[in-house]
Amino acid sequence: MSSSLDKLKALTSKLEEKLEQKKKIETDVPPAVEKEEVKVAKSVVETKPVTELKPVQNATPKVVNDVSSPNVRQSNIDRVKMLYDKLKIFEKSPDFDTIFMYKAMNLSGIGLKEEDFGEVREGKYIQVIAITYEPDKNGKKKAKNISLGYFGKAETLDPKLKNDIIEFVLRWRYEKAFQNVEHYKELIEKIDTPADTLF
Repeated sequence: MSSSLDKLKALTSKLEEKLEQKKKIETDVPPAVEKEEVKVAKSVVETKPVTELKPVQNATPKVVNDVSSPNVRQSNIDRVKMLYDKLKIFEKSPDFDTIFMYKAMNLSGIGLKEEDFGEVREGKYIQVIAITYEPDKNGKKKAKNISLGYFGKAETLDPKLKNDIIEFVLRWRYEKAFQNVEHYKELIEKIDTPADTLF
């Protein structure tokens, strides 16, 4: 009988030791940790490992254009130059290097807004129009339109030519946007404050 009692005492003592260890582990958790955080930590530990993903057969990789890349900008300028030659813009603006000095560029006879993008306006003439600002006789700046290309009536416009004209104007605007970003970067660099206070 004493041997059974001894076994029971030994078992009780082991259980008490395990309970003490468990209490010690629970009290070692820093006081700042909330119960919810402990639950989250337990659930993270208890989750099963993610199985390895297998590549999809014959999947085409996505091409991501990094607009901050100098290559994107240069390829855009190259394409503008090619369209400049193809559309014979050089006849009205002979120096390609000065083509971006205009303040804006517009298109007459073809819609460029989202709701009418690419639609030709019947009865209108298709023109690429550059916009500059020049002082009038009172010294006040006024917008001046300069035709860079005339392409005839909207109804007779070849669809491929229409696409080239639209692309030229949009790519010109794209480069102008790059130049504006550069301009603002330079202005921000001139501010004599620590960088972490700017944004």
